[in-house]
Formats: sequence, structure tokens, C-alpha cells
Amino acid sequence: MLTLLSLDDSYLSNVSFWQAILKMSSKIIKPGNAAADEFELQVAQALLELEMNSDLKAQLRELHITKAREIELNNKKSVIIYVPMPKLKQFQKVQTRLVRELEKKFSGKHVVFVGERKILPKPTRKTRAKNKQKRPRSRTLTAVYDAILEDLVFPAEIVGKRIRVRLDGSQLIKVHLDKNQQTTIEHKVRFM
Repeated sequence: MLTLLSLDDSYLSNVSFWQAILKMSSKIIKPGNAAADEFELQVAQALLELEMNSDLKAQLRELHITKAREIELNNKKSVIIYVPMPKLKQFQKVQTRLVRELEKKFSGKHVVFVGERKILPKPTRKTRAKNKQKRPRSRTLTAVYDAILEDLVFPAEIVGKRIRVRLDGSQLIKVHLDKNQQTTIEHKVRFM
């Protein structure tokens, strides 16, 4: 004898809840299939809502993020969204509009997109024999830090940099931006 399931409202709402979770999880793909935390799911949901509602639908359809962090500097919160390196150029095409919409959703917090880069360790005498290939310049610590700095000030270009090393070993990096684009990003740079 066959029994039919009665589909009540709680079941249907539960199904739609899980469908929403699956759609959000398509916007965040973590390395190693790790689970996303609550804040990352909020960012993924905001990206999904922007994809559904705005005219950015075509550009956002194939884009996803790898992780998101919320940090606080000088009593001002910022959201750092990490994107895979092959997708970074596509994010940068729509970054100004996307950042504006995400800052509205996250109540005025600064939103920054940064490429997910990997730093390879410096080869030593023991590890040099194992590694058959030379370490590329783009995977060195300095190159990765410089590229992250360029991502942080993206619409503007860096024209100069001064590094001041204090007696205690800490560093103060002064970055000079292009005068033409400096006004567009000046309000964010104060909090970095």
C-alpha cells in the first residue's frame, strides 16, 4: 500500500530554506570543501540578492568568493572579501558599483575585494633538492603583499611608497596615490 506524503506549509518552507542555503553556498566556494561560517554566509546572501535584483545579474552569475572577514581598525569596521585570482579581473570590472551596494547592505562598513594569493616559502638547502621548479616571483612574500596593497586601493593607482622602520622593528608604510583618483578612495584610506 502506498502512502502519500502530505506537503504542509512547514515542509515547503523548510525546502525553500534549504534551497536558499544551496544557492548561497554556490556563491562561496572554500578550498578543501570547508564549511562557511555565519558571516561568510551573510556576504554570500548579499551577493545573491544583488545578483537577483540588480542589473549586475549577467556579471555576477559566474562569480564566487572564497572567504570573507570582518576586521576593526581605529573603531571602524571593514569587510574584506577574498576572491579567487582567476575571477579578480571580473570582480574589478564591477567593483565600484558592487562595493557601493554592499556598503549599503552592511550599514556603512567599508567593503574591499582582495585576491586569494598563495605565498610559497623561501627555498632552503634542504627543500631545494625536493623542489624541481623555481619559485615564481608572484608567489614571494613581497610580491603578494604588494599585490594585496594594490587590491586595497584598487580604483586608484600607487605611484610611490615610503617605508619607515622604527627602532622597535615595526614598519610604517606611506603609500602615495595618483592625484586624479585620490579623491575617490580617500575616505577609505584613512581607516587602513
